[in-house]
Amino acid sequence: MKAMILAAGRGERMRPLTDTVPKPLLSVGGKPLIVWHILKLRQAGITEIIINHAWLGEKIERELSTGEKFGVKIQYSPEQTALETAGGIATALPKLGSDPFLVMNGDVWCDWNPASAGNVVERMNRHQASAWLLLVPNPSHHPQGDFTLNKDGVVSDGQLDRPKLTFSGIGIYQPSLFASTVPEHPAKLAPLLRSAMASRSVIGEEYEGTWVDIGTPERLQALDQALNLRRQATN
Repeated sequence: MKAMILAAGRGERMRPLTDTVPKPLLSVGGKPLIVWHILKLRQAGITEIIINHAWLGEKIERELSTGEKFGVKIQYSPEQTALETAGGIATALPKLGSDPFLVMNGDVWCDWNPASAGNVVERMNRHQASAWLLLVPNPSHHPQGDFTLNKDGVVSDGQLDRPKLTFSGIGIYQPSLFASTVPEHPAKLAPLLRSAMASRSVIGEEYEGTWVDIGTPERLQALDQALNLRRQATN
């Protein structure tokens, strides 16, 4: 399986930190955010990684290079301006291939184990699903949630009898989900997912481990402190 890390966002809410450093290279717990993803993917045996970038993308390529120092192979999908999630994925499809692939937002931190991705693909095949989403309990900054997880594991756009959960920014997708998305053009992921949900072809699961959407300097600082404390406790 291949993985894509989304790293093209400008990080407006993180300014001035992101004026000179792309958001995925901001450091937490002694490592850039994106390096946490890369190392976790390598540990799971996923070593072919595609990274899209736009704002200060040359710094990402300079820092990560070919990925050899991390034990992975990195390819880049540069964007002149950020193409949103679906647009970025559609543009990178030639590098992602014809099999299901894992996508992770570069600006989240999560201890979910990508080694379970193979089992997820088996579930997707049984359900003939075009997408699988990792959902998490709603954080305080997003109390309304995004999608509903039904008892049968199918994700919907909301049911009155079940609470919504928050999409973590981690998902596995069939390339066919992006068949109608024009490469090199901005396109959001949510409309594609909602269209697929209408035919019950999106499945998912709730994850109750650690997940942080690093959308503000305050959240970045809090995560940095937590990871440093964890590292000190294990030394």
